[in-house]
Amino acid sequence: MAKILVTMPDEFLNRVDGLANNEQRTRSELIREALRSYMRRYSPQQIQKAEDNAQILDHLLD
Repeated sequence: MAKILVTMPDEFLNRVDGLANNEQRTRSELIREALRSYMRRYSPQQIQKAEDNAQILDHLLD
């Protein structure tokens, strides 16, 4: 597994660590899950669906 270096404000990292601790996860597990969720939400299919819906809405409002 690859390792990366991420920079974030201390206060934000403290919040991440607190959440990880509350969920009994490691910091890495929590960040991986957050990124998976983000990627699912903004997958190419979801972006295309949002663009298609915007076009439909434009046609309905014309």
